[in-house]
Amino acid sequence: MKSAFERWKSKSYALTVPLRVVALEGSVPPVWIREFLKSQGKRVRFRPEFRRSLKDIFHELSDPLKKEKINPKSAAAADLVTLGDSWLNFGISKGLIEPIEAAEDQDWFRGLSDKWKDWSDLWRPELAGKISMVDSPREIVGAVLKCMGASYNTTNIDSQVVGGKHAVLQQLELLVQQVRLFDSQQYLKAFRAGDVWVAVGWSSDVLPAAKTMTKVSVIVPKSGASLWADFWAIPTTSRLVTDQIGGRVRGPSPLMEQWIEFCLQPERALPFKEEIIAGASPLSLKPSVEEPQERSSKGRPKLETNLVANIPPAEILSKCELLEPLSDDALSDYQWLMRNLQKPSQSIMNRLRFSISSAVATFRSRMQSKAV
Repeated sequence: MKSAFERWKSKSYALTVPLRVVALEGSVPPVWIREFLKSQGKRVRFRPEFRRSLKDIFHELSDPLKKEKINPKSAAAADLVTLGDSWLNFGISKGLIEPIEAAEDQDWFRGLSDKWKDWSDLWRPELAGKISMVDSPREIVGAVLKCMGASYNTTNIDSQVVGGKHAVLQQLELLVQQVRLFDSQQYLKAFRAGDVWVAVGWSSDVLPAAKTMTKVSVIVPKSGASLWADFWAIPTTSRLVTDQIGGRVRGPSPLMEQWIEFCLQPERALPFKEEIIAGASPLSLKPSVEEPQERSSKGRPKLETNLVANIPPAEILSKCELLEPLSDDALSDYQWLMRNLQKPSQSIMNRLRFSISSAVATFRSRMQSKAV
């Protein structure tokens, strides 16, 4: 027995610590992966995976609760997942994600900005039929609310907007008459082709496209724009009976906190500031006095914009709003607007109506038998 014990002690075992994250495609700069591995040493088994859309990640989180079993390769088996702000309230209310234990005690949490705890041009007569826009009701109705001096995050239109829902509907109908195309996939294609003169969309789409074009400006309205974010979240798996959840058996990887803190280090903002990848670090929401820098534009036209390192100047940033989940009252208001919107093109109304309810309908259809 003593001899066997000595042989056992003489064996060397490789101790590795796993961390599996599932993120939106294109949201994590490749240099982050290399630098994180370098910072953590050889014992880290880091497995980043990517999905084409946030909807794909959300479906992977909700499927196991419907099927009562989990696929080790799904997002639900990851230590951390990217979850967009529009899906956050559903993820929380249906128990798809769990809180980060003792987050308030972590340095990365204490360092976050408080942000995290002129649209009227679109109505100009000469732009009638010359605008393309994403078919997101949060952006469409949000532009109307912002133009009327209200907030993107209005929780009850009748009590918070002058004139209530009927006034908002009137402005919305005028905007719809101005817009030639509502299509989140094709709005920039129409702009490139010259079919429209103005494209209203997300910076992650607009900035890369605009850099390849001439005589194009990217402008954030002086009255402010929407700020949207993707979050790292922990999938809830405690209700599932399984003996393998990715690389973990007793909860999330102990490297989870290191990854989040790594993502929020000031150095991580460099790929965004150098415009290698569209977007910005949460740390960039703190007002900056940084001036635009001349960058090498060899082979590419210079882009005119009021953005500085993908961030609006301080006076505009202070008027921008981080999108919050829609309250039940706000969701009801949006659905009322879509039902009462009048426009000769029925397809536009159908797309808008579908878009506002797609997240709710998709989730409810998958979770109806498992609602908690």
